[in-house]
Amino acid sequence: MSLTFKKPKKSCDDRNCPFHGTLSVRGHVFEGVVANAKMDKTVVVEREYLQFSPKFVRYERRRGHIPSHNPPCIDAKEGDRVRIAECRPISKTVSFVVVEKVEAK
Repeated sequence: MSLTFKKPKKSCDDRNCPFHGTLSVRGHVFEGVVANAKMDKTVVVEREYLQFSPKFVRYERRRGHIPSHNPPCIDAKEGDRVRIAECRPISKTVSFVVVEKVEAK
């Protein structure tokens, strides 16, 4: 997957914005649903994935919660389906940034 995303219509003055600031994105790109948007400029994105279980020779569904930076120009809310990309560590737990809304709730 290439690292080209649609630029948001709004602009912001956040320095940790990949479009209007100096934050560069690299590495993993995931898609998930915003589970929690109560923090300031941070959201928790829940993504489901399949994990193979060799004992039962099947796949099990798992989910992971990834704290991500939410720039003001994107402003994702709870229930939105978003795409997140890996970046340098912004805080102790945040190493991903929301780069686009796939569909709004």
